[in-house]
Amino acid sequence: MDLRLPGTRRWPAAAAAVAVLAGIGTWTAVAADDPPEVHRTDRFLAAAPGVRLDTSYFTPAGDGDHPAVLLGHGFGGSKDDVREQAEDLARDGYAVLTWSARGFGRSTGKIGLNAPDGEVADVSRLVDWLAKRPGVELDKPGDPRVGMAGASYGGAIALLAAGHDARVDAVAPAITYWNLADALFPDGVFKKLWAGVFVNTGGGCDKFEAALCRMYERVAESGEPDPAAVELLEKRSPQAVGDRIKVPTLLMQGQTDSLFPLGQADAAAKAIRANGAPVDVDWIAGGHDGGDLEGDRVQVRVEAWFDRYLKDDKDAGTGPAFRVTRTLGTGTGDGEPRLSGVGADTYPGLTAHPRSLELAGREREFANPPGAGPPSVSALPGLGDTGGLAQLSSLGIGVSLDFPGQYAAFTSQRLREDLQITGSPTVTVHVRSTTDDAVLFAKVYDVGPDGGQVLPAQLVTPVRVEGAKAGQDVTLTLPAVDHTVEAGHRLRLVLSSTDLGYASPAAPATYTVSVESSLKVPAGLGATGRAAGLPAWVWWAPLAGAAAAAALLLTARRRTTAPPPDPALADVPLTITGLTKRYAGSSDRYAVRDLSFRVEKGQVLGLLGPNGAGKTTTLRMLMGLITPDAGEIRVFGHAIAPGASVLSRVGAFVEGAGFLPHLSGRENLELYWRATGRPPEDAHLDEALEIAGLGDALARAVRTYSQGMRQRLAIAQAMLGLPDLLILDEPTNGLDPPQIREMREVMIRYAAAGRTVIVSSHLLAEVEQSCTHLVVMDHGRLLQAGPVREIVGSGDTLLVGTGGPVPAPVAEKVAALPGVASAVPADDGLLVRLEPGATARRLVADLVRLDVPVESVGPHRRLEDAFLTLIGD
Repeated sequence: MDLRLPGTRRWPAAAAAVAVLAGIGTWTAVAADDPPEVHRTDRFLAAAPGVRLDTSYFTPAGDGDHPAVLLGHGFGGSKDDVREQAEDLARDGYAVLTWSARGFGRSTGKIGLNAPDGEVADVSRLVDWLAKRPGVELDKPGDPRVGMAGASYGGAIALLAAGHDARVDAVAPAITYWNLADALFPDGVFKKLWAGVFVNTGGGCDKFEAALCRMYERVAESGEPDPAAVELLEKRSPQAVGDRIKVPTLLMQGQTDSLFPLGQADAAAKAIRANGAPVDVDWIAGGHDGGDLEGDRVQVRVEAWFDRYLKDDKDAGTGPAFRVTRTLGTGTGDGEPRLSGVGADTYPGLTAHPRSLELAGREREFANPPGAGPPSVSALPGLGDTGGLAQLSSLGIGVSLDFPGQYAAFTSQRLREDLQITGSPTVTVHVRSTTDDAVLFAKVYDVGPDGGQVLPAQLVTPVRVEGAKAGQDVTLTLPAVDHTVEAGHRLRLVLSSTDLGYASPAAPATYTVSVESSLKVPAGLGATGRAAGLPAWVWWAPLAGAAAAAALLLTARRRTTAPPPDPALADVPLTITGLTKRYAGSSDRYAVRDLSFRVEKGQVLGLLGPNGAGKTTTLRMLMGLITPDAGEIRVFGHAIAPGASVLSRVGAFVEGAGFLPHLSGRENLELYWRATGRPPEDAHLDEALEIAGLGDALARAVRTYSQGMRQRLAIAQAMLGLPDLLILDEPTNGLDPPQIREMREVMIRYAAAGRTVIVSSHLLAEVEQSCTHLVVMDHGRLLQAGPVREIVGSGDTLLVGTGGPVPAPVAEKVAALPGVASAVPADDGLLVRLEPGATARRLVADLVRLDVPVESVGPHRRLEDAFLTLIGD
């Protein structure tokens, strides 16, 4: 992944005026539902010899002077990543400057990781430039009223600029670091995977300043940071100028973040508040390890922060001094977590209101294996949203792994009441090692009554114990989290010798550990937490919306009225005619274009196409979730529109399903069906469950289910009511081969009773075995439709055996032959699709003329070959 997560002191003599090198153009953007215009100008600005910064300047329409905002981007990104935020701020009355940092986007220069004489000096030059813009409010000549915001890399530059340049008036950094050395070398342990992600995201070691490249290579080789490496990163950290940051600061830190955990924001809050500046702290649901970054809510809060401290709007609601987003399970059917916020009037820190829990367990002995492998698994650094382990843990799903013989565990008694952890638990342990130094990884699990355990936010604390051969008492500060431990659960302290994300000593060792104190658990926002306040527009917007809806009701009625049913199609599950959907904001780019096909009863239809072919868009239109721009969809003769009654005959599993992990499989399905408002007898629950084949697992909590069982439960949910048309989007994602076979049997059994199944999948071999018919799409258009056997064994597609690979230039020559629609290299030959009227005899003659060594010619029989031939690549 990259680190572009979304998606605010004058420098000495180096702050010379910025020279405009090239004006690239000016645009005007107008939001469809927000009349104020935003003007944008792109230009390159000279920042230093050999360094040109690619910038965009956004200004609101109208006269008058406006406060300015500098908006930074995440590591690996560019100014384009924050364009939408910049436009929103400009509409709110700010002059906004975005730029691509050195080495990113189209900006030149080496990456300095926010070096004081590099990227930080660049910001001061940008402030110089803003001070000379007409329409920018000035506090005094050369000193614009300016705030800074940004996430990750962009958040750090905001804090650094506030410490280096006294002209910065307010900042709002998100998911960023206070001490980069502490983030990448916590307690002297090398965070190797995240460090590798940094270097690779930057484009490789040679894209960085030479000193940074040498430092990384040195630490990566040794597996242990040296004092020079720590000093190098500390000088590029906000902590280095922490005593000079004296501006209002809104710190938004991610709870699912093993790169920059909550402790980084805590250190920043303490330091900046000690300088006398206002500081608010907001723990958001997402982070660098995935989850919900709450972009819309965060944007509203940042704008309110700047309204208060840049526009001097004392009525601006900036929110509570401390706010935490909590995950309350998932919404019905959409798989998305349900979030709620709680807040407090003061920031409690990470150790407030501790509660002591005794841990049971005698002294434990365990090994650090040779080569430190296999390692325990907590987070999967660098996978971000595609990993999402932290989000799974917030939903009560355990995904961590510790290897027997490589860890010690100490467990509390069962809790008699719910316990809300908000902050960092602490505990003292005694550590002894057969080597001089020991490296341990500490974590606290939430253990359920059934023994299943969840690692909150997938976070661990590494600790290096020096002088361990003689034995040392060590007080561990566990990762800061916001997590509810339910009554009946226990807490388990685990000390492991390895972790996937970190470097461990390669030499084998034996560690002996005992617990010397109780586990102190902070509850800073337990029962005292109150619901976080909502901005005023939350209350008046529905009233305004109701008035607008009333005004539009009569004119909208005719447009949304569905056409009458077609009796001739009453027994046809699905007909799609001329279906078209353009991409948002585009008049000539299509997600789906002029798509037509028909599905009959008893068919299992496979919807195929490469990524971006328009499959999911088609399914969403079929379910009435989005409206087509042209064309028609009819289900059993009824035209599809949002809320159409015929949709009660359609069951769907699209883009995942959400279940409450503490409920059983059956309870989840019953709850879902009650939410539909339909009679219980119409659910046909037992029939759906029999087809899904879950057996006795229905009585168990969903959190104990394997991925395959969850998928089958999701299919059972889609089959409730035994809908006549069942739609499944990638139902075999994450399943192993036996589970895939079971899913295939589920679909076949369901269609066997005369119902119809439409399945979208990338597993072509599986589609070939489970589907009776196919629709193949590419770039939103229909390529071919019909029975599987006809498409796979189509006479117009031939496999030409050549005994070896065919060079690409030869394949291109074959594709250009008369009567050849396409030619694609295959294993030991070519897949050739003929145009109507062309013959194999003519093809062979032409191949011989081109000196292609033909050994055999015949129809091909694999769906994969047919698919590749149809899409032409």
